[in-house]
Amino acid sequence: MIGIVDYGRGNLRSVEKALARLEFPVKIMTVATELNDVDGIILPGVGAFADAMAALTEQGWVEPLRQYAASGHPFLGICLGMQVLFERGEEHGEHQGLGLLQGRVVRFSEGRKVPHMGWNTVYQEKPSFLLDGIPDESFFYFVHSYYAVPESPEVVVGSCDYGIRFPALVGRDNVWGAQFHPEKSSPWGLKLLENFGKWVNENARVSSH
Repeated sequence: MIGIVDYGRGNLRSVEKALARLEFPVKIMTVATELNDVDGIILPGVGAFADAMAALTEQGWVEPLRQYAASGHPFLGICLGMQVLFERGEEHGEHQGLGLLQGRVVRFSEGRKVPHMGWNTVYQEKPSFLLDGIPDESFFYFVHSYYAVPESPEVVVGSCDYGIRFPALVGRDNVWGAQFHPEKSSPWGLKLLENFGKWVNENARVSSH
């Protein structure tokens, strides 16, 4: 079972529909105790870093999400949900993130049209199970004005060029994030979600033995 975190800041219905199309069982979670019912989670997000963290904090998600990540269960953040995986964001002042990955989230510099919106190429920096079956330099759909600056380049699995090269897919161990919207990036976005779903199922089988 894949859980989608509903904290009022994500386009979770399109993610839910994409997973249903792939025939993965999905649970929309509105309270943190429901984390106990799922084998992997997706944290979507649309809007501002500070607003997302405020909502997660007010609704009691922050510590349970950190504990869920520490447990080794599959964890995927999408767009703003990827950005809040990092330690801090610089939108409307500096704000603390979940701190599951080291680094910060900054705004595209002047001279570039923001938000960065539409289809763009993702360059595969290193192999990842999430990219299995997806050709290098495939196109994915982006909508964002800020991008992650990880402390270590080791977490960058895929990158994109928008005047500067920024991380498009990041991850370490069981915590992963996509700056693009896989649920809007058919067919390769669906393939990435399929790879994530297969990983969740495999992890659940291993955990049950």
